[in-house]
Amino acid sequence: MQIQYAKTIELRHETDVFIAGGGPAGVAAACAAARQGASVFLAEAQGAFGGAGTTGLVPAFMPFGNGVDFLAGGIGREVFDALTEMGAPHEGLHSCVGIQAEQLKLVYDRMLTEAGVQFSLHTALMDVAVSDGHVQHVVLSAKSGLFAVKAKVYIDCTGDGDLCAWAGAPFELGNEDGLTMPATLCSLWANVDWSRTAGRDAQALEKAFADGIFTQEDRHLPGMFRVTDEAGNRNLGGGNIGHAFAVDATDERSLTTAMLWGRRYMAEYEKYYKEYLSGYEDMRLCATGAYLGVRESRRIMGDYVLNVDDFNNRASFEDEIGRFSYPVDIHIMTPDKAAYDTFHAEHRDMRYKDGESYGIPYRCLLPKNLTNVLVAGRCVSTDRPMQSSIRVMPGCYIMGQAVGVAAAMAGANGDVRAVDVPVLQNRLRAMGAFLPKRV
Repeated sequence: MQIQYAKTIELRHETDVFIAGGGPAGVAAACAAARQGASVFLAEAQGAFGGAGTTGLVPAFMPFGNGVDFLAGGIGREVFDALTEMGAPHEGLHSCVGIQAEQLKLVYDRMLTEAGVQFSLHTALMDVAVSDGHVQHVVLSAKSGLFAVKAKVYIDCTGDGDLCAWAGAPFELGNEDGLTMPATLCSLWANVDWSRTAGRDAQALEKAFADGIFTQEDRHLPGMFRVTDEAGNRNLGGGNIGHAFAVDATDERSLTTAMLWGRRYMAEYEKYYKEYLSGYEDMRLCATGAYLGVRESRRIMGDYVLNVDDFNNRASFEDEIGRFSYPVDIHIMTPDKAAYDTFHAEHRDMRYKDGESYGIPYRCLLPKNLTNVLVAGRCVSTDRPMQSSIRVMPGCYIMGQAVGVAAAMAGANGDVRAVDVPVLQNRLRAMGAFLPKRV
């Protein structure tokens, strides 16, 4: 059954750049565009910026560099330096960086405010009005009701490609059967004795399976990361543990089921950590994320599809806006040993040596069929292997700042394909982006 619904709403903002989503890509895009002199309005559906890294309690950034070069230069380096000054645990420039969510929220708040970005939290994208591939305005939902925003350029940083998909851009979702990587409900734990913990214990996990501790035999366990609280206490652990399988991040019913399952399986992992591993005997659950850790959703098809051959070839592009190096990291699709063995072999082999990286072309940030829209984050134009590499937060900073600068350069008609790429590249270099000049 369908109904028709029509309503006259307020056009509340007219701006140069509108950004949907305030995760790492959205924050970088907003700061970069505003610093280039553009007026910016950013809408974030949650109560804080940062997405998975804050509201979702993801416990750590993946490496910002490749062992030699700091790849997420510019906005990413600002975030890294700010968190390091606040005492975020890490083992050097190219290691994983522990996330204390409250610190990261403050960093984002400060950066956006100082850049002069207009923004609204608890404000969700609801609809997109488009004519001949040109977005005319977007409709947002907030406590005050529905309202519209009109911009010259629109940037999709939703992670799920909502703005692009609703505007008519083609996309792919999941594997050949439409299945995506599993999601994880991340968590925060107290009373971890880090002096007695060790790395992953495959034998302990197999024993727990044999003892019937778990509902499903999920051998893919990223594990517990050391984080710190506001007082600098070091007994907190951030859990990237457990998987919710067959999640469709574009369907709220699927997300609801996954959230319920995630909260349920915490009891199983608590029993496992307390009874089978050292250092966790007194651990206690403090919180689970209010936002599901989604690894894969829509991939918006753009002017170029970054692909696994580009990864293997350490590709360079005339129009690249940055370089990245995170491994191919497609999490298991089913909870069984065969799936884990396949993942383990791929994750071992599909990675780079120190100093290696691949280029990210501007063209994969340009959604097909749309003239004044850019996309950044995990939903950019890639195949599945490349999506599993580029999706992590440092990669999102690289793409976000590029689309922010490009949006500011797009001119009165918002034509994102008319952007002078060499000028864009020089502006990114001036911001600190890692973008070696081609020889």
